[in-house]
Amino acid sequence: MFSLRLPCTVFFSPSSLCAIASIAGMVFFSSSLVANQQFDQCINRLKPQALQQGISEHTINRVLGQARYLARVIELDRRQPEFTQTFAGYFNARVTEERVRNGRRLFTAHRELFEKIERETGIPPKYLASFWGLETNYGGYFGDWSVPDALTTLACDQRRSTYFTQELFNAMRIIDAGDITPDRMKGSWAGAMGHMQFMPSTFLNYAIDADGDGRRDLWGSLEDAMASAANFLLKMGWDPDLEWGQEVRLPPDFDYALAGSHHKRPLREWITYGVTPVSGPGLLPTDQKVSLLVPAGHQGPAFLVTHNFHVIMRWNRSEYYALSVGHLADRIAGEPGLSQHPPEDEIKITRDQVRQLQQDLQALGIDAGGVDGVMGPQTRKAISVFQQRTQRVADGHLDSDLLKAVRTAAQ
Repeated sequence: MFSLRLPCTVFFSPSSLCAIASIAGMVFFSSSLVANQQFDQCINRLKPQALQQGISEHTINRVLGQARYLARVIELDRRQPEFTQTFAGYFNARVTEERVRNGRRLFTAHRELFEKIERETGIPPKYLASFWGLETNYGGYFGDWSVPDALTTLACDQRRSTYFTQELFNAMRIIDAGDITPDRMKGSWAGAMGHMQFMPSTFLNYAIDADGDGRRDLWGSLEDAMASAANFLLKMGWDPDLEWGQEVRLPPDFDYALAGSHHKRPLREWITYGVTPVSGPGLLPTDQKVSLLVPAGHQGPAFLVTHNFHVIMRWNRSEYYALSVGHLADRIAGEPGLSQHPPEDEIKITRDQVRQLQQDLQALGIDAGGVDGVMGPQTRKAISVFQQRTQRVADGHLDSDLLKAVRTAAQ
């Protein structure tokens, strides 16, 4: 019988407190015991499934035979930030002067490798350097979680078991192929790995043995990691003849209802609306279809974004992320920072407030793309529709006054 013994020298109600502490210890032990028993049962179910998937018994024993339940991984998977992140908060934390300096230094140090990959794939070096900087701070931090243990833990959790079971089997296939040993397969708590934080499925589909040593080593071989990232972008549809986009200026009378990734128009049409580049030459060719984004509203920066911007979003489905990748790439290549900085005084909105907003917009007959607490493109489009209805600047940007106005209108 397990009991948690704590010192009972306290200044008030010692017997009560010690009793509570003992009960708490027993509850903690009991819940941990149940979790570990369920984990063991799950392991027993996974072993024959892995065998049916063609994974060797040797790898199954090395991974599932020694798997550890990581309770902290489940905590992290359940955790959602209370507040939705503003563009200013997201962008300014990622595109920093230090990251730009380090990117330029490493770009120069590895120029020969980057240029070799560009000749072979057409992917400009500045983008590979930018992804590298944002994903692992140029290889400074891969994550120190055991990927096999983390994926096994998540595979045995009901919330996303199907997805993580497949990622676990994919990780075991990587081990089976001899690319990495289980003890060296370190990464994020969710299973992302190496310099570019590939999930196992991405690894299997796009990783390349570029240095010819017989292994796809995305941890120890920078050549493998960069070539694999370039291969991924190429297979996702990267157009070597296009940039990602650029910062632009808008005329005073601009109709912000035209903004948003869902509005794609030929570049020459945007030019007729008075949209001009902040610096340097404009995007080419003028017949390509591009979208206009104003991620911080009409008081923040504006961007025209191309097909390649949407390819970046296939790496990470966040417009903020894709804008950060594109701008950091430009900065690494020597271009200046933003002309119009995002306002720092943007309000913080909780996920519950976003859910209420989405419910209110739906009640008003405006499609907000579901009620998930995420300020995605569809929700911003819905905000723009409400702004048009109420004769506001239809930039799709949320502030406290608008939040109240939507709530009042829906009641």
